[in-house]
Amino acid sequence: MRAGLKKLATLGLIASLPACAGSDGRYPSLAQRAFEIAPSAAVTAPQTSEPIRPVASSAALAALREKAKSAHDAFARQQSAAMPLARAAAGRPVESNARAAALVAMAGLASARGATSIVMADLDLLAADAATTFAPKAEIDSARAEVLALIESEDTAMAQLWEILGQ
Repeated sequence: MRAGLKKLATLGLIASLPACAGSDGRYPSLAQRAFEIAPSAAVTAPQTSEPIRPVASSAALAALREKAKSAHDAFARQQSAAMPLARAAAGRPVESNARAAALVAMAGLASARGATSIVMADLDLLAADAATTFAPKAEIDSARAEVLALIESEDTAMAQLWEILGQ
């Protein structure tokens, strides 16, 4: 019991020591400083005299469109070569050479579709940049719509080939 009282008394002394600190200037004041007080005038956004520029030039977007069209043309060439292979492999067993050739052609088509999709990813990045900087993006949206139409036609063509293959 006596040890408990000693501990309690010691804790009481330790707790009261900070109260003994005098105001001799060694400690900072807890009063609000001038920069901590909110200004009374309404804060206005800084005015910019320069208009917001597009994130991509018309030439850059035209180059991306051309890249997508050339990737789509490569897809169309591979599709015309894959069509007879798919027809020849229809109904054949999985182990047949015709089936293997058709699957290789389908893999090539998937790769060609990926080249078109890369352009779409670049356009998506430009659209995101334009949205976050409030830059005009009508031209980017137009390019995205064109490339998306190409990708959808490629998806449709691949689905038809898979249907011919019977998968």
